[in-house]
Amino acid sequence: MTDTVTVIRKAAWVVAWDESAARHVYMHDSDVAFSKAGILYIGPAYEDDADEEIAGASIMVMPGFVNVHSHSGDEPIAKGLFEDVGTAALWGNALYEYSALIDSDDNAKSACQTVMLGDLMRSGVTTHLDIASPHAKWLTLAAESGLRAYLAPGFREAQWRMAGSHRLDFDWNEARGRERYAEALAFVDQARAHPSGRIDGIIAPSQIETCSEELIADAVTEARRRGMRITIHAAQTMAEHEELLRRTGETAPAMLERLGILGPDLILGHCIFLDHHSWTRQRSRDDLDRLARSGTSVAHCPVTFARSGMTLESLGAYLRAGVNVGIGTDSYPFNMLEEMRKAMICSRIAGRSVFDLDTGSLLYAATVGGARALGRSDIGRLAPGAKADLSLVDLSHPAMQPIHDPLRNLIHCAAERAIRDVYVDGRAVVKDRRIANLDYDGAVRELQDAQRRACQRAEQDDLQGRSISALAPYSLPLAARG
Repeated sequence: MTDTVTVIRKAAWVVAWDESAARHVYMHDSDVAFSKAGILYIGPAYEDDADEEIAGASIMVMPGFVNVHSHSGDEPIAKGLFEDVGTAALWGNALYEYSALIDSDDNAKSACQTVMLGDLMRSGVTTHLDIASPHAKWLTLAAESGLRAYLAPGFREAQWRMAGSHRLDFDWNEARGRERYAEALAFVDQARAHPSGRIDGIIAPSQIETCSEELIADAVTEARRRGMRITIHAAQTMAEHEELLRRTGETAPAMLERLGILGPDLILGHCIFLDHHSWTRQRSRDDLDRLARSGTSVAHCPVTFARSGMTLESLGAYLRAGVNVGIGTDSYPFNMLEEMRKAMICSRIAGRSVFDLDTGSLLYAATVGGARALGRSDIGRLAPGAKADLSLVDLSHPAMQPIHDPLRNLIHCAAERAIRDVYVDGRAVVKDRRIANLDYDGAVRELQDAQRRACQRAEQDDLQGRSISALAPYSLPLAARG
C-alpha cells in the first residue's frame, strides 16, 4: 500500500522546530508535507508529488500536544458533583472524602474513556498517558482512537479511608497490591505488543503513600529492566506530604532519592507540595534541585487542583530550576488548551509576576517537555523526520481574530474551538472538528445514566451514610413549587 502524502500549501503560520536553538519558532507562508512516514518537508515550496493538498491561507500548523497525565476511568462522570466541596481538615482537598466515592462501573468505563479521548483530541492532543484500572476495551479503544497512547494500569496496597471528615487513614492489603502489580505487568506486555506501533505501557504505582517502599522499589527495578517509563503520584496533596513526614521524616522527592528511584525515566504526577511550598512546614529548598539533578520529570495538571484552591509554586520556578515539566489534564474537562491557560495564570499568580512564565515556555512544556518525559525526540515538534503528529488551527475563527500572535490567541482566547483538524502518524483523528474513529456522541449519551449509578453507589459507600444531595449539594437552591 502506497503511503499517502499530504501537503499544506502556504500555511499562514507554522510552529516549527529549530534544532540548533532547541526551541519552537514561527514560520510564515510555508508548505508542510507529511505522511505516515513522518514530517517530510517544511519550507517555502514543496515540489514533490502529493496525494492531498490543503490550502493554508487561514491555517496555523502546530505540533500535537503531549499529555503526560490523565485518568479515563471515572473522571468524565464526576462533572458537576464536588467542585464546591472539600475536607476542611485536609486543606480543603476533595480527593479523599468525596472524589474517591465516584467510580464508573464496567458498563460505563468504555464511554468514559471514549469521551476523554475525544475531548483530548479536540484540544490538539496527539499523545496521552492514561492512568486507570484495566477494563475489557481499554487497549482496544486506545488503539481505535488513532492517538499515541501510554497506558498505565495503576496498583496499590492501601485504600484511603476517611474517619469522619477529619482524619485520613489507610487500609493495607499487601497481598492484593502484589496481585494488582502482577496484573499490571501482564497488561503492559500486551500493550507493548500491540501491532499499531502507537501503544506502550507505563509502570504506575498509584500513589506514593498507598504503596510500600518495597513495592515501589520492586516496580521501578522491573520497569528499568524492561526499559519502560514509570509514573507515580507524589507530592500531590498536603495530606500525603504530612503522612510521609509522619512515616519517614522526608518529602516525596527526598524519599524517592533515598530509594534510588529518581531519574529521567520517572514522571511524578503533580509534585506540588515540595519543601519550598508556602503551605509546608519545611523552610528548605532542596527538592527542586533533587528533581533537576536527577532528570526526573513532573506532570503538571493545574486545573483540578486550582478548583480546590491549590497551585504549584510556580511552573516558572520549576523551569528556571532546570526541572523538566510536561502538562497533563488529569481529569475533566480533558482540555489541553484550557489546562495550558490555567498553567499560565496560576504560575503568574504564584510567582507574583507576569514575567514568571511566557507563552513559548508553556508551549515547550506541553510539547517537548512531555515528549522528553516519555523519552521521545520524535514527537512534540514539527521537523523533518519527526512523527506526523500535528494540529491545524483555524485562524479565521472569530476567537482567533485579530491576529498578532496566534499562539497567544489560541491559549488565552480560542482554545479548542479553533482546532480544526488533528493528525497522528499522518492520519486524521479529528476532521472538521469531528472525531474520526470513535462514537463520541454515543458515549456522551451514556454518561448521565453512568453518573446516576455512580452516585447511588457513592451513597452506599459513604461511611457517614450521606445522600448525594448532602455530598454534592446543588449550587443554587431549588425553588418551591406552587
